[in-house]
Amino acid sequence: MTAATTGQRDARRLRREAPTHLFSVGQSVRLKRGFGRTSLPDDIFYVTGTLPPRGNSPQYRIRNDEERHERVATQDDLERACNLQSGASLVERTFGHG
Repeated sequence: MTAATTGQRDARRLRREAPTHLFSVGQSVRLKRGFGRTSLPDDIFYVTGTLPPRGNSPQYRIRNDEERHERVATQDDLERACNLQSGASLVERTFGHG
């Protein structure tokens, strides 16, 4: 085996696609049940940032209006919030326009 062959195999391993983020900044999400607390219908979180994957699951920074801190959650722990509470999006609430 030559160095060129070894380099080609390493390059193939590195070309594996990283998992894609399903949620975007500003999108509303809900924690799935079993995340250390029971999820209530009004426990809406907003994605404030995307982070590199942990294992095979992309990570997100999320925030709830009732809490003074952000959380980090993997994509496996989140689900799309279907019924939004009335009001503006995170971007509109943060910057005052939409």
